[in-house]
Amino acid sequence: MNNPSQLVSAVSYHQNPVVAAEELASQLCRPGIGFVLFFCSAEYPLVELGQALKLAFVDLPLVGCTTAGEITPQGYGQGCITAIGFDKDVFAVEAALIDRLQDFKLIDAQSTVEQLMAGCRDRDIAPITGNTFALTLLDGLSVQEEQVLVTLNAALGSIPHFGGSAADELHLTDTHVYFDGRFHTDAAVLLLFNTRCEFKVFSTHHMVPTDDKLVVTAASCEERQVKEFNAEPAAISYAQAVGVPLEQLDHTVFALNPIAVRLGDEHYVRSIQKVNDDLSLTFYGAVETGIVLTVMKAEDIVADTQTLLEGIERELGEPQAVIGCDCFLRRMELELTDRTEMISDLLRRFRVLGFNTYGEQFAGMHINQTFTGVAIGRCRDE
Repeated sequence: MNNPSQLVSAVSYHQNPVVAAEELASQLCRPGIGFVLFFCSAEYPLVELGQALKLAFVDLPLVGCTTAGEITPQGYGQGCITAIGFDKDVFAVEAALIDRLQDFKLIDAQSTVEQLMAGCRDRDIAPITGNTFALTLLDGLSVQEEQVLVTLNAALGSIPHFGGSAADELHLTDTHVYFDGRFHTDAAVLLLFNTRCEFKVFSTHHMVPTDDKLVVTAASCEERQVKEFNAEPAAISYAQAVGVPLEQLDHTVFALNPIAVRLGDEHYVRSIQKVNDDLSLTFYGAVETGIVLTVMKAEDIVADTQTLLEGIERELGEPQAVIGCDCFLRRMELELTDRTEMISDLLRRFRVLGFNTYGEQFAGMHINQTFTGVAIGRCRDE
């Protein structure tokens, strides 16, 4: 990076958790670094990795989550740990764990946000207003994203907010966030970044609507299951709408044939997780009876990403770093269309670090199949 004293990137591909933690620490533990954010493969033995990270970073605050793929300083990675360190004279970073997500109420959100804002004010880096953004990392299998995000958004007010849902290499078994020396499930971490640097929170997708509609006529909101589209079994209706045989429905089809709900003038993808034995469909996000979903068509994902990043560069100048939450279905599409290297070149060029998610978070909404994050530019006093 152009100014390594403000932001430092690191990656380790070593599969031994102790060695991996030590490799990261050797790259990041330097004078001035006050906080580290990391993203790691769920294939690591997480108990051992949590202990190794705690020992390797000693008193340096460290927060992270498990992934469905990593974004490293070299572009897309797999089976590794990637991290970014923040200079304590330029970034005041405060973090809090939210556990028992189903019990998280507005009064809890307000108390948590006030606590984090007070910590940032004590550091006296910059005024809160206009100089602060929020990041959430959330258990991607908790089925609590919508409720938690709406609650947090109310408490955050005008502070821009983004985030990603932790993943587990598509096992759909256990997803974890890391806080205070260990990995947690049924939990989220809320981080406030107060900084003198210019920044921009963003979200983009490369989908456009078609004329084909699917009306949810029966659903189980608690389980995120659609039982019927247009009064027919959901899987059958979806397969017919996208022109794919029922028996061929899988992650590949879902990645290439998304469906979306329209909110205002925008369409937001509701990604399908799996087909169930009763031909219902389980989703990664909220669904309910009565909503209308539109079959979407993918345009050029590389061109869309390039347009976004080049626009950010024109606005902020060359970024010091971009923290990116990139849906795993986007990565799957890129792999299927043999364009992974093209996107990795872009990610490397614009200094993107982050992870492939089970869902993204933007302005209080839980969304899917997007590239969402924050671009960090130069310090305002440079």
